[in-house]
Amino acid sequence: MDINKNIAQELNVSINSVSNTVKLLIDGATIPFIARYRKEKTNNLDETQIKNIKERFDYYIELEKRKKTILQTIKEQNKLTPDLERKIICCVEKQELEDIYLPYKPKKRNRATIAKEKGLEPLADLIFNQIPVKNTREKILEEYVDLKKGVNNPEEALAGALDIIAERISDMMDIRKYLREIAYQAGKIISKVKKDFKDQKTKFEMYYDFSEFIKKSASHRILAIRRGEKEGILSFKLEINEENALHFIDNKIIKNNNFIFYNDLLNAINDAYKRLIFPSIETEVLNLKIEEAEKEAINVFSKNLKNLLLFPPAGSKMVLALDPGFRTGCKIAIIDKNGNFLEYKAIFPHEPQNKKIEAEVIILDFIKKYNIELISIGNGTASKESSIFINDVIKRNKLNIKSVIVNEAGASVYSASAIAIKEFPDLDVTVRGAISIGRRLQDPLAELVKIDPKSIGIGQYQHDVNQMQLKNSLDLTVESAVNYVGVELNTASAELLSYISGIGNVIAQNIIKFRKENNMFKNRKQLLNVTKLGNKAFEQCAGFLRIRDSENPLDNSSIHPESYHIVEKMAEDLKVKIENLLGNKELISKIKIQNYVNAEVGFLTLQDIILELQKPSLDPRKEFSNLEFSSEINEIDDLQEGMELEGIVTNVTNFGAFIDIGVHQDGLIHISKLSNEFISNPHDIVSVGDKFKVRVISVDKQLKRISLEKIL
Repeated sequence: MDINKNIAQELNVSINSVSNTVKLLIDGATIPFIARYRKEKTNNLDETQIKNIKERFDYYIELEKRKKTILQTIKEQNKLTPDLERKIICCVEKQELEDIYLPYKPKKRNRATIAKEKGLEPLADLIFNQIPVKNTREKILEEYVDLKKGVNNPEEALAGALDIIAERISDMMDIRKYLREIAYQAGKIISKVKKDFKDQKTKFEMYYDFSEFIKKSASHRILAIRRGEKEGILSFKLEINEENALHFIDNKIIKNNNFIFYNDLLNAINDAYKRLIFPSIETEVLNLKIEEAEKEAINVFSKNLKNLLLFPPAGSKMVLALDPGFRTGCKIAIIDKNGNFLEYKAIFPHEPQNKKIEAEVIILDFIKKYNIELISIGNGTASKESSIFINDVIKRNKLNIKSVIVNEAGASVYSASAIAIKEFPDLDVTVRGAISIGRRLQDPLAELVKIDPKSIGIGQYQHDVNQMQLKNSLDLTVESAVNYVGVELNTASAELLSYISGIGNVIAQNIIKFRKENNMFKNRKQLLNVTKLGNKAFEQCAGFLRIRDSENPLDNSSIHPESYHIVEKMAEDLKVKIENLLGNKELISKIKIQNYVNAEVGFLTLQDIILELQKPSLDPRKEFSNLEFSSEINEIDDLQEGMELEGIVTNVTNFGAFIDIGVHQDGLIHISKLSNEFISNPHDIVSVGDKFKVRVISVDKQLKRISLEKIL
């Protein structure tokens, strides 16, 4: 089997692109590196296309390993014919391969194997093949009665033979393939409420008596039904047209309606279908649909995570971070422009202490002492009240400062983590949480990489999906975001560095160690002096690492060191220094790209170089902007139908978008209320972090559900 050819056909890309991409992956290149610095090799494939190639290549490698195992097993049974071997070798689907293997697969001791032990396989062959016979039915069965083997009468002989036939029918590849397809295309998923919950109102109410074609069932409904079943509220099953299924098998098996064992053969078919085939097909189809739903849920999580990671940073600002609370007070942490923690204090502006005057004095002292530029407020308990208090202080004292409510999901996880303890061993968890809230405002990406993505609260049934697949996908998402932005080599944390192409945890720690021992990096070349960072790792990582005050101005750009000689030649041809070329659009416009194309450097790479020369070290993320919630609406009880409010998207799912409107409970805009036009995917028009006006449609205070619509 030509794996690369198959992948090219499946993904509709050239075989040359696939072959080169696979070679790069095998050689240890990462997806971000290939997408950014090997465009000529891949013919400009993006990260998603490269990821798809990797997934399909891994799939086929696993398939080939499985083929070897199966071929060896069948060979040991002396049953491997040239035709069977060819079928196995040419197979391109795992399920089809398992169907081929099923008749030869070693089985546990069951009714059929016991019947074979009793010598009933010849009788099964006679009945299954519908061989014409002269004897009566009774005489044929009597021939197989053998008390020594445990066949005590004709009825037991027949029953054993029919068990063998039932298993044989169940193992037939064409029958299983057809019924599996019918089950997937025309089967229905049925869910019912369990009797203990029949009269109770739960979040699974719409699935109490639910039925729809499984092919059309959306991923979030499949996962909701499964969660309902796990919580003991629902039961679910797959239904297909049993009569049609049995009719299909009959037509495959029955050759002679006048055969003396005709009715017995029908009974074997019925038994094979109900006891063996359908339960297996039901499990396979439901598992397939659940796998599809999980994959979609993981994709949704990954999209939301990437948008959150690429949320606009406030940048290098002096920040007063506030972790809000009532009884235990609000924790304040001062963060300098580089994200360093400076000072901490607790204030108690809310009930029960209600020390507003004292809290205001502390806030004003901090603002004056540290020239605070932004105030970051976590969006947890008491966030709205804290925001109102802070904004009153700002307004009353006529301060030129903005307060920003920051999503603090996962901050508590970080504050108790080994990373936080290592970073701030002498600080309380609440102080670490406040520091995280402040840093998230400065640079969401740099701070969020320290937290397990599952704790950030932007997924869709993330705890119900395959955790290994989820982790792999989220790791790739974080890697993609970090490399897309690039990091400052002399200030980045070990956690941030570990996601850079080619680095990982060990080298990241070695970079930190080198940085401390050598008073920062002066140029990218010094990376080669870092322990365990060899030429291959340097190739992979160098272009994504920035050095702001490097000896070489190109070190603060995304231009890879392997291309420095090209820029040097461009500058030489223009008779200017490289630093004079950077950002000088007039000079750059004089560069004729075609003059620099050669066997090693192509047009696509040169285009990227020109773009980077025009805007060197520019952060690709959007510009930071703020959103202020209504001071009049603080709780879900304050909401009324028809109200118009400002909101920010906190999570996007396949069925809509969740919006924070400042009432401690996100509202949902259903997909049908996001646009005047039909849309099949909310991700096409909204992303995590988007801000816009919404209208309240309905409020269910008991279940804490808020229905919204986007004001268009």
